[in-house]
Parts: sequence; C-alpha cells; structure tokens
Amino acid sequence: MNQNKLQLSQLEQYLAKAAWILKGPVDASDFKVYIFPLLFFKRLSDVYDEEFKLALEESEGDQEYAALPEFHRYTKRKLLKVIYQLLKKL
Repeated sequence: MNQNKLQLSQLEQYLAKAAWILKGPVDASDFKVYIFPLLFFKRLSDVYDEEFKLALEESEGDQEYAALPEFHRYTKRKLLKVIYQLLKKL
C-alpha cells in the first residue's frame, strides 16, 4: 500500500484550511449570504437533472428531446436569470 495516500480526514482538513485562507475571516452568521443561494442553485440544478433523466428515459435516449424546455420547470436560461438576480443582492 502506498504510504503517501491521503486519508479522508486529512483531505477534509486541507480543504477546510484552504477555504479559510481563500475566504478570510468571516463571521459565521454571514455564511448564510453565500450558502443559501448555493443550496438554492444546487436544488434547481438537481431538479433539472431529474427531469432530464426522466425525459431521456421516456424518449429512449434522445438527448435533444430530453432537453426541450417543455419538460423542465427550470430551463438553463431561467437558472442563469435566477443566479444573476441572487448575485445582484449580495
């Protein structure tokens, strides 16, 4: 076994330290300004992926059919618009 392998806990520590260095000192209550929009976008993205997968199964693998806006509550254009509006509020 390779002794230079990084353990999961070490990776988590390195990533946490890197995130701290990148973001700088931020009060914990201020994280909601960043986290909530990210969680919201992640949910919208997941919904789009679920709808795409369902449409793909219904169309027997036709990706163009599965990407039609009729099958999605949130199109990529709508997602970008929502993200833009959220970022303007930051």
